Amino acid sequence: MASSKEEEYVHKVYNEIASHFSQTRYKPWPIVTKFLNDQTMGSIGIDVGCGNGKYLNVNPNVFIIGSDRSDGLISCAHDINNDYNVLVADGMNLPHRNDTFDFAISIAVVHHWTTRERRIQAINHIMSKVKVGGELLIYCWALEQGSSRRGYHEGMEQDVLIPWVLQEKNKESSKQTQGKKKKNIAKPDLTGIPPHERATFMAKWKEEQEKIRQAELEKLKKESKKDEEKADATKYRFYHLYREGELEEDCISAGAEVVSTGYEKDNWYVIAKKVL
Repeated sequence: MASSKEEEYVHKVYNEIASHFSQTRYKPWPIVTKFLNDQTMGSIGIDVGCGNGKYLNVNPNVFIIGSDRSDGLISCAHDINNDYNVLVADGMNLPHRNDTFDFAISIAVVHHWTTRERRIQAINHIMSKVKVGGELLIYCWALEQGSSRRGYHEGMEQDVLIPWVLQEKNKESSKQTQGKKKKNIAKPDLTGIPPHERATFMAKWKEEQEKIRQAELEKLKKESKKDEEKADATKYRFYHLYREGELEEDCISAGAEVVSTGYEKDNWYVIAKKVL
């Protein structure tokens, strides 16, 4: 049940919205940037759930392999920078060798697993790829978002479906469709046609133009219907909204040692160290 829910409300959705989603993800967050820049020169790390790869070149002095379950987002990453080291992989079935990497990050990903057991399992699996003493930075959406436009706060439901509306692109498409309706049709040149035949000629010409116009209107109706269907299509993504302290508890349950915690961009974050 959990995996099928994730397939419907996470994996499938991100592939459908990948291009639009990628356009909104371009500015690295400060704490993530600091974590990456604090890594020792020559360190090797992984970004689990890298999306379009916006963190992969923050620090040119470290080497990062990015992975994401969405092949659509990985395609976006390649489009942005073909030199990114990225691959399609499930965050609970990474192909990397254990005890290999100096550090790992997973930004706004773990909250997409639909049960606490699976979230802890995911943290444990990512941590298994890091060397003993290495650190993992995890971000998850916070329940406490009272100051944001979303307005989530303590006491509200933690397992929610968040809408993503693919509308702006379709508005532009509708404008282009409307523009097609304004095309003017030039009147025929009657030069060389005898005066007594012009009425018959014009009648036939108007009949032909009416057929063309009706065909174009039918085509526009179909295009408009498709645009409306797309504009009305709202994709829902599963999120678990973490209450204060819960992410630390999950990291400890996954066998990690909590180094530091904080709040940024409506997310709780934890830097956890691998101790065994």
